[in-house]
Amino acid sequence: MPSSVSRPPAATSQDALAHFETCLKFETDCWDVHHALTNDRQDFVLLDVRSESLFNKGHIRGAINLPHPRINVESLAAYPKDTLFVVYCAGPHCNGTEKAAIRFAKLNRPVKKMIGGITGWQDEEFPLIKNQ
Repeated sequence: MPSSVSRPPAATSQDALAHFETCLKFETDCWDVHHALTNDRQDFVLLDVRSESLFNKGHIRGAINLPHPRINVESLAAYPKDTLFVVYCAGPHCNGTEKAAIRFAKLNRPVKKMIGGITGWQDEEFPLIKNQ
């Protein structure tokens, strides 16, 4: 009897390729963000979409704090329409990035989620900046 892993057959290679290429249109990870930040290759705005108090307790160097409820036309007015925003929140247990990404999509703005959030960043032992 097949396991619960193999019981549903794997996708065809063509379907797998399409799926995983699509994932990268929506997501990036802590390593890729860290590499861009530390190698002068930042071509995006990094947004911490958590509360100001959590941001002050620890955030990624260079990140801007813009809690997801405050993402709107006015708060983005200073950025060109084609600016790519990379959003992060607390981590896999938090849906703040999805809430932020929905707001960006409704405003017709490019957005990607940094999977892992602060939890993933710390798991990789990358440093945080504290304002307190």
